[in-house]
Amino acid sequence: MNMTPEMRHLFLKDYARIRRAEGRGSDDPEYFRALPYRDLTGKNSAQWSIRAKTYRHFERGILSEIEKETGRPLDILDLGAGNGWMSYRLTLRKHKPVALDIFSDYCDGLRSTRHYPHPFHCVEAEFDQLPFRDKSFDLAIYNSSIHYSTDYRHTLAEARRCLRPGGSVVIMDSPVYARPEYGEQMRSERHDHFERQYGFRSDAVPSIEYFDEPMLDSLAREFNIAWRRSTPWYGLRWALRPLKARLASKRPPSRFFILVGRFR
Repeated sequence: MNMTPEMRHLFLKDYARIRRAEGRGSDDPEYFRALPYRDLTGKNSAQWSIRAKTYRHFERGILSEIEKETGRPLDILDLGAGNGWMSYRLTLRKHKPVALDIFSDYCDGLRSTRHYPHPFHCVEAEFDQLPFRDKSFDLAIYNSSIHYSTDYRHTLAEARRCLRPGGSVVIMDSPVYARPEYGEQMRSERHDHFERQYGFRSDAVPSIEYFDEPMLDSLAREFNIAWRRSTPWYGLRWALRPLKARLASKRPPSRFFILVGRFR
């Protein structure tokens, strides 16, 4: 489903309001250049610690393999790029990223990419309407972003169109649940929290917000994708979350895999 102009306006208004309330973004160039390894504001350090571990695992265990296979700089589509920190990191490895997002804020969105010393292309567009020619990229990365999609099939079909033969799609920092009812419970809890905290449910766009195992299996069959899972180590406390939830009779927490898919 494509956003209507009204839906997009309301989504961006709500999104910006939440991001500001959470203390996201900065006017300090050093803040952006330190991400994801350090949050110089100190306001979201725990979340950036998770993102750093995910990216480090991706860089060392997945990206390095693709680099060896191709033997050249990669054309990479950074989907849901936010402030562009990952695109910047990719330029340090001599790749050619394109940062894409619909959030263009100067302190927290695409316009904040002006703070990076190495320029890269930025495009304001939606996942389901990618303004690129067929077979333009070697790699498409959804960096904590694909769960904002309203239709994974449409979203992945657009990524497939833009990938060259042998290209890969990578999904990072999006929640995965064993069963769909756990994901739906999370969605309900999340919207209830936003309503209590901010006075609105943050559901102007009916995004999916999670994956579940049957959904991943269905997508693999429909798109003939071979999913490869890689699991970063987030620490013992994170690893004990399922046990703690079970002892407290709560729903199982999400799991954060890095999913690497190749369209066969």
